[in-house]
Amino acid sequence: MKDFLHLTQTNANFELQQQRGSRGLYGTKVDGAEQFSEHEIQHISSRNSFYMATVNEDGWPYVQHRGGEDGFVKILGPTRIGWVERTGNRQYLGTGNITANGRVSMILVDYAQRTRLKLLGAATYHGDPDEALTAALNPHGHRIDGAITLEVVATTWNCPKYITPRIEVEHVSGVLDELQQRVAELEAENAQLVAG
Repeated sequence: MKDFLHLTQTNANFELQQQRGSRGLYGTKVDGAEQFSEHEIQHISSRNSFYMATVNEDGWPYVQHRGGEDGFVKILGPTRIGWVERTGNRQYLGTGNITANGRVSMILVDYAQRTRLKLLGAATYHGDPDEALTAALNPHGHRIDGAITLEVVATTWNCPKYITPRIEVEHVSGVLDELQQRVAELEAENAQLVAG
């Protein structure tokens, strides 16, 4: 993979960094890893949503949210991921952009852990994915509207400073159920002690 910053920075970025005094922080090129790290694999494969930016044929960016069950984004290779497209509003804005220009940028956020991973890659839309790809990306047999695979060319972890911690109901409901059960047991025990 390539170095994320050196793919995304241009002269306009360099000039602003120079003006604002941060140029020295970003001057050295860092070679990217050859494949996903274990940390990246764990982060990507446990997400239930991400944000993806595409660009249309007139140069306008389009950002959209994609969601599903935990782990709906699948690791398909050392630098390749994929997911099934579920039927939405059927405007196909992002998907259409991918068919014209496969370059995408993604952000995958873990709000509870305050971490986010950014990806750059070349996406391919599979309107009628073959049986092997469908099996790899759709183990639950959902009704799908195609699939997207992404050859990731660069990754970077982003600063957690302004990520507001959030915990999803599904991730705490088991703990809450146990606490509520324990409270009920203690209340019953207390009632017996009071009744004496």
